[in-house]
Amino acid sequence: MRILEWILVLLTVAATVLMLVFPKRRAMTVGILSALVLAVLLHGLINSFRVQMIPTYLVGLVLFITLIIQLMKSYRSGRYVQSAQQPNRRSWIKMTLASILVLAFSAGSILLTWLLPAFTMPEPTGTYAIGTFSQHLVDESREETKTPEAGDKRELMINVWYPVDQEAAQGLPLEHYPSELGEAISLVFGIPSQVFSYLDIIPTHVVQGAEMSATQSEYPVLLFSPGIRSARFQSMTMIEELVSHGYIVVGIDHPYTSARVTFPDGRIVSYEADPNFATSEELYQYNVEGIGIRAADASFVLDTLTQWNSHDPNQLLEGKLDLDQVGIMGHSYGGATTAEALAQDERFQAGLSLEGGFWGKVSTTDLKQPFMYIMSGGTAKSFDPNASSKDKVFYPEFEPDLNRVMTSSLNDTYYLTVENFFHQSFTDISFISPKMFARGMTPEHNVDITRSYALAFFDRYLKGEEQPLLQESSAKFPEATYDTTYTKIRNEQTQ
Repeated sequence: MRILEWILVLLTVAATVLMLVFPKRRAMTVGILSALVLAVLLHGLINSFRVQMIPTYLVGLVLFITLIIQLMKSYRSGRYVQSAQQPNRRSWIKMTLASILVLAFSAGSILLTWLLPAFTMPEPTGTYAIGTFSQHLVDESREETKTPEAGDKRELMINVWYPVDQEAAQGLPLEHYPSELGEAISLVFGIPSQVFSYLDIIPTHVVQGAEMSATQSEYPVLLFSPGIRSARFQSMTMIEELVSHGYIVVGIDHPYTSARVTFPDGRIVSYEADPNFATSEELYQYNVEGIGIRAADASFVLDTLTQWNSHDPNQLLEGKLDLDQVGIMGHSYGGATTAEALAQDERFQAGLSLEGGFWGKVSTTDLKQPFMYIMSGGTAKSFDPNASSKDKVFYPEFEPDLNRVMTSSLNDTYYLTVENFFHQSFTDISFISPKMFARGMTPEHNVDITRSYALAFFDRYLKGEEQPLLQESSAKFPEATYDTTYTKIRNEQTQ
């Protein structure tokens, strides 16, 4: 809870007590009213209003109306003196009930802000600042299969995050979390999106309008594909960390499987729920088709980046993209997109799947690129044939597909399990509500696990740097353990 929020809560409680105990003192009434208005204005201007504080806002509104009525009555009568009448029993009961009600509302605000705090993002550990721009892309070679209009082309929204010199970023306003994240969290957890409307007051470490750093002549490139019902901004802590270490990261929103995609002309494409299927085989084939579309999205984005490297309409990326060192990563459905993109497009040199599936060509061919898979401890329990329940992201074909991909790969594979993680732990959800989603660890440690292993993997395979974190379990992250069956160094040249 931020300082001005505490002040507003305490002020409403104190004002209620003073009004009940000294109900007819004009100077005190004016003072309380002035303090209340000032506190609300400062809170709104500096902190911004948010849903979690609604109970306190309601108390403040009732106080404001009551105080105004009292002042109007006093000026209308021309006098304002304290009543000499002693409070009777009924008055004490009213005072007690009012006090209890105000305390309950205040406690409600405190509880809600405790559950959903206005957090501060962890600092990236690299030397670069972070710039960004968004871009609308249209793939003229593919028709959109989800629209009723024939001939519609496949459209995407992307964000490009790129390295910036620290001096160039100074003085530029920081970007905030976009509103799309609230919609994504609402879809995933079934919580009203209004609860997360405050996220757009959370500053990131990203700026717009800054020139790309010239420290390096070119930078390796990473594509990021979010989970189903999610957004390209879902893992900003990981993206910021990678960019701060010298990567250009491109986040992709995939219309109809991302939560909400807003195009520059104002059109909004929302998530389209899967139809119901009678068998898991039918659902499996449906996902093969869906992941195929997403993998094609990734290849199209890489095609676009290749064009921009020769002629960038934004005059920012031209000649700066190291297209010989391109990786791809994703979470959940985005992890499945990652694996399939590796199988379909050999331009991707390495891939990281954060608990994704294996739908499509990847389940029948041998991967040629280094591949890392990170599994949450919660989902890993579904492998136990005696498990009383299976995680909802676990499906019957998953285990044989995983086994085939990891054992038949022609390059290095890593399989890491993280205890106390659940499926959404690979996003920034632990910061959005530490009490509900950072299980057995701090939110800082939670996101540090994902961003550290992601950085180590791509530094090893796109930059050729030795990484102790990939060689054995780390004392820094005791929750993370490698599976020796699926973790294999096959390419001796990478050692």
